[in-house]
Amino acid sequence: MGINVDAIISFTFVVGTALAGIGGILYAFAYPQINVFMGIMPGIKSFIAAVLGGIGLIHGAVVGGIIIGVSEVYVSAFLSSTLRDAFIFVILLVVLLLKPSGLFGKRVDKV
Repeated sequence: MGINVDAIISFTFVVGTALAGIGGILYAFAYPQINVFMGIMPGIKSFIAAVLGGIGLIHGAVVGGIIIGVSEVYVSAFLSSTLRDAFIFVILLVVLLLKPSGLFGKRVDKV
């Protein structure tokens, strides 16, 4: 078809690396300290967002991220800011118990 697959793969890695670098810079501006564990909670929350929406689905990860963000704000506003991370894990537990493939994931039958 005339599409250079190697160039597209390289471009994808360049864009992903640039976005990760920009995200790191923005995180460093928001939290100006250096700590060994400074990326643990954002990494865990992004993984939870992907699991909530369904692994491998971009729109599912977006919806999972929106659910996490909105629920964090509501829990911080109406309950306590110390409970917001615990509430995210409760949401993950409930979704995994009710629908293990995520909100948009498909059921895979084992053969």
